[in-house]
Amino acid sequence: MSSLDNETVEKIAKLARLAINKEDASVYAEQLNGILQLVEQMDAVDTKGVLPMAHPQDLKQRLREDKVAESDQRQSFQKIAPKVEAGLYLVPKVIE
Repeated sequence: MSSLDNETVEKIAKLARLAINKEDASVYAEQLNGILQLVEQMDAVDTKGVLPMAHPQDLKQRLREDKVAESDQRQSFQKIAPKVEAGLYLVPKVIE
């Protein structure tokens, strides 16, 4: 894989609509090349037979008990609504 030079970094920044200083392009090129080298190293590792993971640690999520915490207030809300029909809120038509 070829390494990125300052000119390529400037083109990438322009495509991404990022403003960078020409003086900083060499720093960004060095950092991006480091990232690309790491990707090459990871790509070289044989991962056949390795199951994909959703998280690097095998953690169990602690779940709370599923119980009702609030009372049903539907009737009280429908009493104060401007228009209700068959348990549904009626609203003005906004699309012709």
